[in-house]
Amino acid sequence: MKKIIKDKYSLNTNLNPQIRYFSDRIKTTNINILLNRVKIEKKNDFKKKLYIFSMLSLSVIFFSAIVISI
Repeated sequence: MKKIIKDKYSLNTNLNPQIRYFSDRIKTTNINILLNRVKIEKKNDFKKKLYIFSMLSLSVIFFSAIVISI
């Protein structure tokens, strides 16, 4: 005896229109796109931290040079 599975997510080609509509609406995302986005965000965060650190360092050096020259 065959086991008959009747759920709305089956891959049966004889689906009724409502279930077919539901299966067409399912969104998928490519994992490579997500990984690339994470990689780009990490790179941008590193650039931002480097920029902030360099500005902070330059301001400390500038103000210390002013204090020493006085």
